[in-house]
Amino acid sequence: MAEENQDGQEKTEEPSQRKIDKHKEDGKVLSSKEMFVFTGIFGALVLMYSFSFSFKALLFEWGDLFVFSGNDKLEDLPSTKSLEALFFILKITLFIGIPMLIIVLATQFAVGGINFAPKAFAFKANRINPLSGFKRMFSIKSLVELGKALLKVGLLFASAIGVIYYLLPQILRITDGTLKSGLEVTKSSFPLLIGALLVSLMIIAALDYFYQRYEHIKSLRMTKQEVKDEYKQTEGSPEVRAKIRRLQMESATKSAKQHEALENMGNATAIITNPTHFAIALKYEVGQVGAPKIIAMGKGLIAKRIMEIGVEKNITSFRSPLLARALFFTGEIGEEISEKLYNAVAIALAYVYKLDRGEDIDAPDIEVPEDLRFNENGTILKEK
Repeated sequence: MAEENQDGQEKTEEPSQRKIDKHKEDGKVLSSKEMFVFTGIFGALVLMYSFSFSFKALLFEWGDLFVFSGNDKLEDLPSTKSLEALFFILKITLFIGIPMLIIVLATQFAVGGINFAPKAFAFKANRINPLSGFKRMFSIKSLVELGKALLKVGLLFASAIGVIYYLLPQILRITDGTLKSGLEVTKSSFPLLIGALLVSLMIIAALDYFYQRYEHIKSLRMTKQEVKDEYKQTEGSPEVRAKIRRLQMESATKSAKQHEALENMGNATAIITNPTHFAIALKYEVGQVGAPKIIAMGKGLIAKRIMEIGVEKNITSFRSPLLARALFFTGEIGEEISEKLYNAVAIALAYVYKLDRGEDIDAPDIEVPEDLRFNENGTILKEK
């Protein structure tokens, strides 16, 4: 049966990567105590056999720490023996401590990965709450731990009894032989007993690993509502995503339209620039019905291309930042300009016509309505 959360919903969905990462930040990773017990004992035995040739020397060195010869000065003994003891401890650490540390780290890396989580060191009040302590003592997890302990004791005891029973004929005949033969029987029996106990520990470790893995995955499972909520948090609500897609499509369509409009630049009468960021190509013939139309417009690279085509086709440009931005943010390609810009555009076109006729006149000051004064991002400029 699937686990339920506080709202009564069943946790049937596989955990997302975001939830797995969050649990790792809290220090919750897969681990197995019994696996550490097995690898620790196995590693210690391997180290014992690997360094057995040096045990005799280490024992003599340890004994020398308590030997005081007549040549030693009494006042130098504390410092001398302290240094010898320090070097002895460092040697033991080098031969045993560091390899055991590597074994422990390798075990955790193989089981659930090594993870450093500062949050795990934070103080948690529920750890010292008596009620929480009683709940943990009488929880299902405590019963499982009790069952594992009983299984461990039973399996180890059964393994030892089995090996002793197998070796019983040899053990009973020890008294019939010499001391040397008895020691040889003991020497040959000890590895067999240790091997049986290690096999039992390996079985317990494997069972504990699969159980802990099952519990870890179960604790990470999510309800369908949690999956939906997390998806909204990471990807945004459907309404927001739909709006973003709509804006992206509109932007792509507008950009495509601006590129296509470059082919009609030959019909343009004048170009209003900003002076480089924006460019709007207008078409208007004296006496025509209606207002000037926008032939092409763009910003950035498209604006640069519009001005380059204008130079190629001898189309006069007029620089007016406010007017260029007003035309860009209020107009559409192929449409007439806004009514509020009639007067400003008329002044600009009149100036362009005079330049085209060869007149030498000063550029006029263009007044743009206050509600159409934009900055380069399309935001209306505030009055100072």
